[in-house]
Amino acid sequence: MFIPKKLLIISATLSMFSSYANSQKLALEVDIPQLNVAEYHSPYVAVWLENKARKSTQIAVWYDVKMADNEGQEWLKDMRQWWRRGGRSLNLPYDGLTSATRGPGSHQISIDLDKDELKGLEPGDYKLRIEAAREVGGRELIEIPLTLPLDTSTLPIYKSGKSELGNISLNLQTND
Repeated sequence: MFIPKKLLIISATLSMFSSYANSQKLALEVDIPQLNVAEYHSPYVAVWLENKARKSTQIAVWYDVKMADNEGQEWLKDMRQWWRRGGRSLNLPYDGLTSATRGPGSHQISIDLDKDELKGLEPGDYKLRIEAAREVGGRELIEIPLTLPLDTSTLPIYKSGKSELGNISLNLQTND
């Protein structure tokens, strides 16, 4: 069977585009507000994806990793929802998940849906949950509904916190 050269080039181009379009990398931007308080501590922050059955897949946890004798882990249970949804069963520090707390400002988390932990997720409705808790402060939880496989036409998604979290955005990750 003869296939014209132009058709082969178009087919190869579409194939490359579809594999790029199927690359499921997201950029989650989390703003931590500057609070005018007498005693400020950077918040502990956890990010996870949760299905309808409330089974969680961990994405990130920021806490005080430099405290002597791993005392920073003691305060992780203040992120109550995260703790109940899988935080307490993690053996921390967990490579690729755990990192130090962040101060006020805008912080990026790259979420690779083709990564091992996320690749095997069943199609369906999920919630991306971001929880923050601060010593001598409050706690806050923000949820972003998602459907997998991801419909990129629904992006970007914006949410705003009221106290411990500022603006939250979820978008396709660019290679800039």
